Amino acid sequence: MFENLGERLQNAIKNINGYGKITEDNITDIMREVRMALLEADVNYQVVKEFTNTVKAKALGEEVRNSLSPSEMFVKILKDELIKLLGEEKVSLNLDKKTNVFMLVGLQGSGKTTTIGKLGNYLRKKYKKKSMFIACDVYRPAAIDQLKQLGRELDIFVYEEGKGTPVEIASRGVAYGIENHYDCVIIDTAGRLHIDDELMDELKAISEAVELDETILVIDSMMGQDAINVIEGFNNKLSLTGTILTKLDSDTRGGVALSVRHLTNIPIKLVGVSEKLDGIEEFDPSRMVGRILGEGDLLSLIEKAEGLIDEDKAREAAKKLNKGDFNLEDFLEQLKQIKKMGPLENLIKMIPGASKMGLNNVSIDPKQMSHIEAIILSMTPKERCNPEILKASRKIRIAKGSGTTVQEVNKLITQYEQMKKMMKMMKNGNMKLPF
Repeated sequence: MFENLGERLQNAIKNINGYGKITEDNITDIMREVRMALLEADVNYQVVKEFTNTVKAKALGEEVRNSLSPSEMFVKILKDELIKLLGEEKVSLNLDKKTNVFMLVGLQGSGKTTTIGKLGNYLRKKYKKKSMFIACDVYRPAAIDQLKQLGRELDIFVYEEGKGTPVEIASRGVAYGIENHYDCVIIDTAGRLHIDDELMDELKAISEAVELDETILVIDSMMGQDAINVIEGFNNKLSLTGTILTKLDSDTRGGVALSVRHLTNIPIKLVGVSEKLDGIEEFDPSRMVGRILGEGDLLSLIEKAEGLIDEDKAREAAKKLNKGDFNLEDFLEQLKQIKKMGPLENLIKMIPGASKMGLNNVSIDPKQMSHIEAIILSMTPKERCNPEILKASRKIRIAKGSGTTVQEVNKLITQYEQMKKMMKMMKNGNMKLPF
């Protein structure tokens, strides 16, 4: 997400680093580059104009002029203003009641039903909340079946009555959730291709029939500037408490995220970051700006790891590394753990300093990971524990068994040996991580 914008803004920062002092001429050049980066990212024109004027005025202020490091002060101003644009503070879901009722609304194609599945999974993993879904989209073919399928995959109960009246289904479903002590009740509603009175009247009737703790608009981040009109259209009728932006991983521009909060004052609460059912995360303006400016997002990386990586296995691997007896069996296990966290290039971008090391645009073919797994699985347990016994004949057998080449087998062994050597150096204190 934000790849294009991030790259352009980081180039602007590199340029300002080359100036000994900030003048009106050089800051005008830099702000022109920032303006173009934001417009190309599909940020609203009025937002861009206000943002660049504010940054320029502050950058030409006395504090920056008299600073020992004007470039660092400029980066701080740019960062602070981007955070303001995104809402400054993260706004979490309302989870204060015994049973919290959420209604998710949105246009057709926004990914609303899938997002409900992700939200239920997120609430369970992050907050240990027991959720249930209510199927109130009685119009779209197979909408109820889709929600029930998600419920089966996640082991989350789905309350459905078939082709009934959405308002009555919602009322009875919420009553069922309260009676059965569910922590969160999530209502799936019908969408339309565009906002119309019939859709809004139905959603308003549901909101009046049940006491809602959250009315959240699910919106496709790839729809660009139209998103503002959609948000305002829903908010005028429903009083939205927040938005969830879907497909943010697919949109390298991400301009809608930078426009939404500033123009509508409705907080972005969560963002969809992959198609998987764990591909949703809390929206934190400060962390997001860190990613945009290439500073990484170590806290989100740690949180992702905590939710997906087996703690006992990780601890055991660390012990083995310290002792120096980390073998290919352990290497394979760690590979499986890392794969749970999503595409490797996305994880690399969250490491502080990745952009400075030229790792921000790294592309890692998932097939390479599969080849590594296949090679190791084609070895005997003895070979995995003692890679030094892998001579030519064994390597030929392993290559045939894994559908790879001897060169690929050799490459894996070399990488493994280099990793072991690096870990040993780090353990001995002879090497520091580059961030």
